[in-house]
Amino acid sequence: MEKYIYNEQNGLWYELQGDYYLPCLKLPEEGEVHIGIWGQRHRRYLKNHHRVRYINLLTSGKLKDYLADLNEQAEAMFSRLVKQLSEKEGVMEGLKAENQMLWVQRMNNVRSAAMEIVSSELIYC
Repeated sequence: MEKYIYNEQNGLWYELQGDYYLPCLKLPEEGEVHIGIWGQRHRRYLKNHHRVRYINLLTSGKLKDYLADLNEQAEAMFSRLVKQLSEKEGVMEGLKAENQMLWVQRMNNVRSAAMEIVSSELIYC
């Protein structure tokens, strides 16, 4: 039996492995893309709760670009929300100079609120 055969009907090459011919498939080459914490959380969510969508993105070679884009959107939304919420709550530099611990407490609350909003709007939907 030949090691490789070509099927003219579907245009695929097949490789002999044991007693079976399996198609020679290769995922498309992907460039280096940075996926941050938001993208990693969304990937985990897709993998556990939306497996078909995850597999479709993975096999089409679009998963890393999709996650990198979502990560950028989440970072921008998080920064914008922290700025808006800190202005709304009155957490300014003057407070930082007067009472550092109170400023840290309020900023932690603002960041937690912003994280919850980003998570519910972009990551876990």
